[in-house]
Amino acid sequence: MVLEAHDFSLYSPYPKAQTLSEWLKESHRLTLHILDALKPGQENVLYSPTLNPPYWEFGHIAWFHELWAHRLGNFSNLSILHQADQLFNSALVAHRDRWQIEIPDISRIRAYLETIYQKTQDKLQSSLSKQEAYYVQLVIFHQDMHNEAFAYMWQALGYPWFGGSDPDNEPPTSNNSFSTGELGHQSEDILVASGSLILGAKPNSGFIFDNEKWSHGVHVPEFQIASLPVLNADYLEYVEHQLHVGDSQIKPAYWKKDSGHWYERHFDDWQEIDLARPVRHISQLAAQDYCRWARRRLPTEYELFSLMNQPSTQWQPAGLWEWTGSTFAPFPGFSTDPYVEYSKPWFDGNYRVLKGFSSFTPPRLRRTGFRNFFGPDRFDMFCGFRTCAL
Repeated sequence: MVLEAHDFSLYSPYPKAQTLSEWLKESHRLTLHILDALKPGQENVLYSPTLNPPYWEFGHIAWFHELWAHRLGNFSNLSILHQADQLFNSALVAHRDRWQIEIPDISRIRAYLETIYQKTQDKLQSSLSKQEAYYVQLVIFHQDMHNEAFAYMWQALGYPWFGGSDPDNEPPTSNNSFSTGELGHQSEDILVASGSLILGAKPNSGFIFDNEKWSHGVHVPEFQIASLPVLNADYLEYVEHQLHVGDSQIKPAYWKKDSGHWYERHFDDWQEIDLARPVRHISQLAAQDYCRWARRRLPTEYELFSLMNQPSTQWQPAGLWEWTGSTFAPFPGFSTDPYVEYSKPWFDGNYRVLKGFSSFTPPRLRRTGFRNFFGPDRFDMFCGFRTCAL
């Protein structure tokens, strides 16, 4: 089945305008809270292939919002900000160039954010077409993803985190980025019988991203998968072993050893490692190396999806995005949605699928069908992994 770019009926039912208004308010307030928490000079960051200049990213959020919610993806409908398309279109502005271009000062970017936000809130006071409802959801979820990206940007830069779902509340403590649960007990392998699995979205099941199109059957052979994600205790054993044999590159990026104790940096705060918590900020390549050492393997996308649809009494979520061994690729029946750049450019064999969510992912994006994807060398996201028996 192919969804034409103009046919939004297959993404119903759409949330009520009041729900969309509340979602937009939450996402927008968090963006502004993050922006306001930047201290003078912190917006100036060195070039990194995995980060954006913070002010550029704020401008990109506003530009994307305006393009889809008010210009309906049509570049002939002019932006209210002069040269916005040349400055903030991530498909046109090369990553390195984002450090070189001259963008408006932050007061103009903030005014741009506020103006577009209010225009959308005004639009939500009247009935929406299916197209408009689709685009409003798209811009909200896009902003949600960038708010999460700010969390791992702040982690990479060692900035204090003052984000949160509600900026009127106290900022989260470092413990809040974990799903603690009962992670201290022994991990056990869960036997999942072979069978058929329906992967992908069905029409008229609500908003989806195009890489979830469309539902299809997959036969999954019997497999055994860990009830717990790999914990700091597990990974520390691996690190100590590798250091003993002379592999000095194995230490996670945000770990250090001092006076015989291991510490982990959470934003700007160094804490002694809690061995009972899931290991995080591990690349897929490093996870694969761990698996070889442990004589295990990463689950496939199908296997992890299957686990995540099992009763949660049988397994413990990590509170992190979890790596799979699967290459990010289109499902049968894939076709691009109007935001063509979301998935199609990344079906080049160089990206891997992650499932689940982190504590920085808002509940509206926590779906078992959601397919996250990053290069296998990336570790800056709030990500971890679990393993399967060989």
